[in-house]
Amino acid sequence: MDYNNIKTLGQLKASSYKSLSVKDELRKNLIIQLQNKDAGFEGILGYDETVIPELQTAILSRHNILLLGLRGQAKTRIARLMVNLLDEYIPYISGSEIFDDPLNPISWYAKHEILIHGDNTPVSWQHRSERYTEKLATPDVTVADLIGDVDPIKAATLKLTYNDERVIHFGLIPRAHRSIFVINELPDLQARIQVALFNMLQEKDIQIRGFKLRLPLDVQFVFTANPEDYTNRGSIVTPLKDRIESQILTHYPKTIEISRMITFQEAKLTEEQKANIEVDGLVKDLIEQVAFEARKSEFIDQKSGVSARLTITAYENLISTAERRMLINGEKSTFVRLSDLVGIIPAVTGKIELVYEGELEGPAKVANTLIGKAIKTSFARYFPDPERAKKSKTANPYNEITEWFTEGNTLDIADSLSQKKYEKQLMEVNGLYDLVKKFHPKLSEAQTLLLMEFVLHGLAEYSQLNKKYLEGGFGFSDMFESLFNTELGDDDEDDINFR
Repeated sequence: MDYNNIKTLGQLKASSYKSLSVKDELRKNLIIQLQNKDAGFEGILGYDETVIPELQTAILSRHNILLLGLRGQAKTRIARLMVNLLDEYIPYISGSEIFDDPLNPISWYAKHEILIHGDNTPVSWQHRSERYTEKLATPDVTVADLIGDVDPIKAATLKLTYNDERVIHFGLIPRAHRSIFVINELPDLQARIQVALFNMLQEKDIQIRGFKLRLPLDVQFVFTANPEDYTNRGSIVTPLKDRIESQILTHYPKTIEISRMITFQEAKLTEEQKANIEVDGLVKDLIEQVAFEARKSEFIDQKSGVSARLTITAYENLISTAERRMLINGEKSTFVRLSDLVGIIPAVTGKIELVYEGELEGPAKVANTLIGKAIKTSFARYFPDPERAKKSKTANPYNEITEWFTEGNTLDIADSLSQKKYEKQLMEVNGLYDLVKKFHPKLSEAQTLLLMEFVLHGLAEYSQLNKKYLEGGFGFSDMFESLFNTELGDDDEDDINFR
């Protein structure tokens, strides 16, 4: 289609252009995409076998769609990507507020223009990027915002009665004619506003202050909702839900691998951070495991969910924690350590909703507990289970390490340590280096140090060492000595020093 040369209705009629509804347009382009085996919905990961097939089925069925899922499940992003299934350009009557189809006009303005100018009616072209409207449902949204209102100033200026269609000021939905219209967090919309959508979805007419206007709008509606809203803030009124033909359930990533891919795709890092800060796969997995542990924690409200944004912001904080240490110590590059995990706590505490038991613990303590559980879950993939090793009749590979602490030695690892001091302190622990080299002999020096620190954290999670939280780091000591030395008031001090 030669968009530049078609500028009148007559030229459009003489061309091969055929008018399609927005739903038919989406269906046509999806069929082409499926036949060509194009992926579609780029950047949406983990939904290939679940959400995407259901979404494609709904589009083929020409349905309005409700994306239902907890926060941070890419609902809005999916809706925005539907724009790519629209034609690149569509024609409309020049000057039309609602972008009337020249071959199927519905507004008074468009019909009047064609009546006066006939085939010389001016035609313009609208790009698909302009055919998307999004509205966040908030309690202050009115019918006038969405549908429209009678404009008394327009009536007075044009000397029209209120019976004339021209006195209406159109709202967002009529202005989204031939487009995709998205309402985010639908349950937050007041019930009386939801009721106002009934006719638009089914009967294709709009009613404004008693002014009944038959306006067969062509709109692809996409709604998003969080199941939590059904009980807490609001709900979707039943007749409206009945008019939304397809409801698609979204979900969180089902594997660590997919979760990692999402995190690295979304995390915003500078080129300097990417070049100067090395992150081992172990630490990357631990970040994702923290979210998986949070999604089954008894301290966290599971109805609220744990957004994918937790791992994204936690990863950004992790990199920045290592970068800060590198800058303070005047180093040119660095390797992320486990002690840097203290830096992700602000990202975690801001993304979780605690139940009563979690409130008693406190958000920082819950975040540290999640980090500890993530370490314990991951430990068995790298080293023998310490509990089984302790009970085994064969030699316990961790004996030399635990005995070093039993002799009264302690080890504090602050996240601000320079590389030399970090290495020096880890090397002081008898048997630690040998253990890592025994099970992972081909690692680089930085990876070896990381796993040495990982062993200490793992033994602490299996209750074979004591781990205390310091300001900006961790301290390790003998398990039993810490029990005997506990004095009244120690718990209070721990709470004060908790990060």
